[in-house]
Amino acid sequence: MTDEMRFDRAMSDAEGLMWRLEKDPHLSSNFASVAILDRAPDPDSFRRKMEHAVAAIPRLRQRVVPSPANLSAPVWADDPEFSLDRHLRRIACPKPGTVQQVVDLATLLVADPFDRTRPLWQFIVVEGLRGGKAALIAKMHHTITDGERGVELSMQYLDFERDAPELPPLAVDAEQSAPPEPDPADPIRDLVAGGMRIPIGIVRQVRDLLADPTSLPDASSAASKTLHGIVSQLSDTEAARSPLWTARSLDRHVETLRAPFRPTKDAAKKLGGTLNTAFLTAAADAAANYHIRLGSPVETLRASMAISTRTADSGGNAFSLARMLVPTEEMPIDERFRAIHEQSLAAREASKSAGLDALAAITTVLPTSLITRLARQQAHTVDFATSNVKGSPIPVYVSGAQLLEIYPIGPLLGVAFNLTLMSYLGSLDMAMHVDTAAITEPALLAECLDDAFKRLAKV
Repeated sequence: MTDEMRFDRAMSDAEGLMWRLEKDPHLSSNFASVAILDRAPDPDSFRRKMEHAVAAIPRLRQRVVPSPANLSAPVWADDPEFSLDRHLRRIACPKPGTVQQVVDLATLLVADPFDRTRPLWQFIVVEGLRGGKAALIAKMHHTITDGERGVELSMQYLDFERDAPELPPLAVDAEQSAPPEPDPADPIRDLVAGGMRIPIGIVRQVRDLLADPTSLPDASSAASKTLHGIVSQLSDTEAARSPLWTARSLDRHVETLRAPFRPTKDAAKKLGGTLNTAFLTAAADAAANYHIRLGSPVETLRASMAISTRTADSGGNAFSLARMLVPTEEMPIDERFRAIHEQSLAAREASKSAGLDALAAITTVLPTSLITRLARQQAHTVDFATSNVKGSPIPVYVSGAQLLEIYPIGPLLGVAFNLTLMSYLGSLDMAMHVDTAAITEPALLAECLDDAFKRLAKV
C-alpha cells in the first residue's frame, strides 16, 4: 500500500496555511485517535512495526523546514537526529482505569503543541485499563495527513489477524532528503512565484494556462467565478448563530459516543440521503435540543463540514470545507434530515468555487499576523464542525491486541465543538471535542446526540 502513498516534499498551499495559523493556539491543527484494545500490544512487536512504518513512510522521520519570510511553501526534510524513542511512549493508567481517563489524557496531548524542530507525530500505549484492556493514542499534525490518508497510513502497524506474521525489516533509505542549499536569488524567485500562485491557485482547472494561451478567455471566466466565491466567503463576517456558544477559550473536553452503523445507514437511505447527511442531521438535532433544554431555542446554526477531494494523485491532505446554515428549530428528525440534505448539496457545490486550496493560495502572500486574524474572524462565524472518516468494516489488530473501539479527536480551530466520526466494525465511533467556555454542559450535548441517533434509527 505504501508504494501508492504519495507525500510531496513541499507543503501544499493548504498545508502551509495550517502550519502558519498555529501562531494562534486557538487554530492548532493537531488531531488524535484513541483506540481501545482488548489487551496491551506486545511491546517488542509494536516497536518493530513502527520501525518498519518509519522506514516505509519517510514523512514519519521528517521535520518541517520553513522558507525565509514565508515567501514559499515549507518543505519536508529528514530529521538528522531522528529517534523513535522520542515518538513512542508506554505508560500505565491510574485506577480505576476508565476509557474516559484515556480520552482526557488524549485531550491534553492534542492541546499541547508539537516541537516544530522534530517530526510531527506521537504514539502512546496506555496499559492498565479495566478488564485487562489497553489503549493506543495516536497524535499527529494535520500537515502530515488528513483522516482518510491517516487510515491508510495506519495499515503500516495494523493487522487483520491477531497472530499475523511480521514483515521483514525494512532499511531506511540512506540518501536522506536534506533542506535545500540557500541561494541568494531564492528570496526574489520565491516572491515572484508567490505572487503568481494566486491566479494559478484560484483557477486550478486551468493550471496549463501558461502552456496554452488559447485557454485565456475560459480561464478568465473561471477565475472570476472562483474569486467571487472567495471574496463572498471572506466578507461573510456575521457572528455564529448560537446565543449560548459565544465565548471561546483554550479549555477543552472530549465526550465519546457510539451509534450502530447499519440502522443509521438504512435510515439515511430510506430518507433519500447518505450516511454523512444522517451524521450532520444528528449533530444539528443534538445542538437544537441542547439549546431548547437550556431555555435558549435557536432557529439556525452555522455548521462546517469536511469534504474529501482525494484522487489517485493526491498527497497527504485532500479535503475542502463547506459551510451551511442548518435548521435547529423544533421539528421531526426526518424533516430536519431532508432540509439538511438540500443544504449540504448546495454547500458542496458552493465549496467548489471557494475551496480551501484557493483560499490558501490567496494567503501565501499575506503576513501571518493578518491571516491568523482573518482565520479567527471566519471561525467566529461557525458554530460547530463535523468530519466523517471511513474505517475498517472488519476487525484489526495491533501487535496481538484487537482494536475494539476508536475515537477520532478532530481540531477545534476556533468553533464551539468538532464532532468527528469513524466507522469501524459495525459501529459509528465519535469524539465530540468541545470548547468548555462555549459549551458549559458537554455531557448534556452528548446525551442529546445519543438521543438523535436513536430517533434516526427508528425512522
